[in-house]
Amino acid sequence: MSNILRIPCGNGNCYLICNGTDAILVDTCREKYRQKILDVCQGYHVRLLVLTHGHLDHMENAAFLSQALHIPIAMHRADLELLEDNLKQSLSARSILGKIVLAASIKTFQIVEHIPELVPDVFLKDGDSLDSYGVPDVKVVGLPGHTDGSIGLDVNGRDLIVGDALMNMFYPTVSMLYHDREAMLQSVEKIEKIGPRTIYFGHGKPVENRKWHK
Repeated sequence: MSNILRIPCGNGNCYLICNGTDAILVDTCREKYRQKILDVCQGYHVRLLVLTHGHLDHMENAAFLSQALHIPIAMHRADLELLEDNLKQSLSARSILGKIVLAASIKTFQIVEHIPELVPDVFLKDGDSLDSYGVPDVKVVGLPGHTDGSIGLDVNGRDLIVGDALMNMFYPTVSMLYHDREAMLQSVEKIEKIGPRTIYFGHGKPVENRKWHK
């Protein structure tokens, strides 16, 4: 049975889904953490890099790690435009904390002069299996809303990596930032209905699945 190894990187996370020595890397965090992530990955035979979505804090090290580990990059096609410009899909927020995070995120997107160039090798969609990459029982779950191409990974019917469809940056909640609020709430409902899972966030420590939107 596969296990999830959380790699904390500041206020973000990336993950290794491990089946013995075979592994899938999920997200890559910011540039200053690239060596930390690479050092952890060196202990495994990493077969694939999956991006939960196209925002800079999840993909900034993707090109570097793909080249260093000689692995393909996979993501949803709907976020392809974000790889060139993170502002291609507008973001909104409702809560005060969300608006603070939004302002900081947009400022980061604007000051980054060059997003590292990368070309995905594999495009994923809801329901796809990743069995062919050496880690069984990992399925793609479409979770649009934070971005159009946001995805998660359901692991062994026991764990769910959700990217930024949910957040635990300050407390466990629906994503504070969204491109499409209605789609985001539909994805949250999908997560609720998927049943008992440990939820692994793009930001924050894991918690058990629950009723997220009241």
